[in-house]
Amino acid sequence: MQSFLKPVAAILVLFSASQFVLISGQEANQQRPRRVTPAEDQSASNSGKPSTQEVDEGDVVRVDTQLVSVPAVVTTPTGRPLAGLRNENFMLFENGQQQKITDFTTTEAPFEIAILLDTSGSTRADVALIRQAASAFIDGLRPGDRVAIVGFGTGRPGRGLVPQVDVLAKLTDDRKTLRAAIENLGTSNGTPFYDALERIADEIFREPPREELRGRRAIVALTDGVDSSSNAEFQNARSKVLRAGVASYFIQVNTEEFVEDRLLKNCQDDGALTLSTKQVQRYRRVFHPKSKPEDFVAFCEMGSFERMQMSRDLYNLARREMNELAKTSGGTNFVAASLQDARAAFSRVAAEIGTQYSLGYYPTNKTRDGKFRTIRVEVQGTKDKPVVRAREGYYAPKG
Repeated sequence: MQSFLKPVAAILVLFSASQFVLISGQEANQQRPRRVTPAEDQSASNSGKPSTQEVDEGDVVRVDTQLVSVPAVVTTPTGRPLAGLRNENFMLFENGQQQKITDFTTTEAPFEIAILLDTSGSTRADVALIRQAASAFIDGLRPGDRVAIVGFGTGRPGRGLVPQVDVLAKLTDDRKTLRAAIENLGTSNGTPFYDALERIADEIFREPPREELRGRRAIVALTDGVDSSSNAEFQNARSKVLRAGVASYFIQVNTEEFVEDRLLKNCQDDGALTLSTKQVQRYRRVFHPKSKPEDFVAFCEMGSFERMQMSRDLYNLARREMNELAKTSGGTNFVAASLQDARAAFSRVAAEIGTQYSLGYYPTNKTRDGKFRTIRVEVQGTKDKPVVRAREGYYAPKG
């Protein structure tokens, strides 16, 4: 990343100049339904009230009536968030049919965010600056905002050094605790990016959000989109993040030229890069699924053309997957060509998360067909022509 890796402020920060993302475009559509117990169902029937449960992106719920939550960001054409909107300003459509908005949360609510600080690879020299940037963000928190600190470390199970995900602080608004966690940030010899996404979904955002926090949970990643050592696959991590109702923001850093230059060096040269065995095998499964595992083992024995092509394929795939995940979860992407771009993008992300609206509705379509239903949100009654960004749909219950 050369001179770009200087102080960077981010919420969930992922720098990865020395590893690669291997992602599958397949989507995990099969979800296990959450079931309402007979006692709960009977109780709801006797009371005359519908049995309700919130549906997150990609989730399947086995209840009579489900509340669908739709986080939405509304901005001017220049990107300035529009605050102060009311329920009547919004129109919501499912598969083209207008729905009645029954739940509406204003922009005054706090948010919950996981901060992931990646100090692997070429960012190790910038640990002090990354700490300063994270601390600056902590200083700007509002009352009620809660943050978790997650980092990458290096464990020592058996022989060799293995990258691992470290939860340094769970969700809290205690700034002293958060600053102490940032100071304990270590370094790693790899980037278990997908493992971190799963850990955040499973642990940080395991519990359903409180009413005032619905639609205000986010992952924000400043990254080139690379992973070197995860046991998890992207599609599984993606499914967990969506089920947790977490919006994904990516500030995309282009380190491709920097990495390619080091990949083309002889493996014995100082500063050379090699792909891990896990990376190479993931690449094989995604791009050459019919090939044999033994055909993709010795990265250092590959020719320059093969190394270059592998690098470019992985970068392009990573960008496509980051764009897709941000779009389906209600987040967005920013391209950062410089440190100034990254800072500006970070400021916009922080402003958006603080001004999100959360809409909720009970679908008029009660059919349990398991199909994907599209969602469209429109805004009316504003001076400027608004730009609306919201989750694009969900999977209906099945059976």
